Formats: sequence, C-alpha cells, structure tokens
Amino acid sequence: MIHIRRATWLHLVAAAGLMLSITQASAQQPDRGDQPGLIPDDSVQLEPEFQKQMVLYRTTEAPGTIIISTADRHLYLVQGNGRALRYGIGVGRDGFTWQGLLKISRKAEWPDWTPPPEMIARQPYLPRFMAGGPGNPLGARAMYLGATVYRIHGTNQPDTIGTAISSGCFRLVNSDVADLYERIPVGTKVIVRQKPEL
Repeated sequence: MIHIRRATWLHLVAAAGLMLSITQASAQQPDRGDQPGLIPDDSVQLEPEFQKQMVLYRTTEAPGTIIISTADRHLYLVQGNGRALRYGIGVGRDGFTWQGLLKISRKAEWPDWTPPPEMIARQPYLPRFMAGGPGNPLGARAMYLGATVYRIHGTNQPDTIGTAISSGCFRLVNSDVADLYERIPVGTKVIVRQKPEL
C-alpha cells in the first residue's frame, strides 16, 4: 500500500513538473513576429472578424476609452451610444498575458525599437537597437502604456493579427494602428481584460 501511494505521489510530481516545463517552454518560444528588417506584406487580407469595423458594444466606459479583450483578440475604441470601433489585434502568448488599467503615456510615429533586457535574454539574436521604418517590428506607430515596457503598435508581420504570439504588447496592422493613433490623445484610458465582460 505504501509503495502504491509513493508511486502515485511520484507520478503526480512528475506530471506537475512536465506541465511546468511545457508552460516554461511555451514562454521561451521565439516571437516570430519580431523579425527585424522584414518588410510587411501589405497584400495580406485579414479575416473579416479582425478587420476594422464599427460594432455594437455595451459598456459604461466613456467615449474615447480603449478596451483590449485579449481572449477575443480585439481592441475596442469606445464611441458612445452602445458602439465601438473594433480592431483585430495580436496579443501576448502564454506566459506573456496580463491585465490592468493604464493610460497612453507617449505616442510615436515610425518608432525606434530598443528591445528590453528580458527580451534580449530570451531572444539573443535581436538587435539592441533598430531605427524606425517599414522593417521595424513596431511598425508605423506606437502608443506606450504607462511606465511599462508594453505598447500598442503596428507590425511588420500582419499575418500575426488574431494570434497570441507577442511578448505582451498588442499589435495591429499598420493601417489600423495609424488610424487609431490619429483618434486618441496621450492620456487615453486603456483597460486590458483577459476575459470578456459579462
């Protein structure tokens, strides 16, 4: 009986270790969207669900608020009267998801990119600095979220929209991020949610 309990306990510990290693391995996978120098293919056609569109959206948040639903892979810009402008986005992969309430602290056109040390540790092939331009993984525009390393930005890989692949930032196709950039000021409230609001 003791040997059976010990064997069961060892199996449980081994299974928990395997689950932890799988989670850690998925968090260590390279971000295929970060391909410095890759010029975006503007002919990529997004699935209809991820194309920019006006939608019915019930919320108590004020017009001009950004609500990011990572589970749905959508960013909503609240318009009021039960409507929002919805954009398709790419979100953080397993191990790089988060939620919270922030404000847009800065905006930049064709931003330079300096990958944070944590990203360099995971992906040592990345450049330490890259000037803004079409081949920059941040794309055409970036809106910085508070004092964090996270941003809402464009991408040089539009085929990653609708996926969970980034290191925690939210990416839009360049035409959509340029549209959003023009619509919101610094100080805009941003709500990041993991689960849809009921």
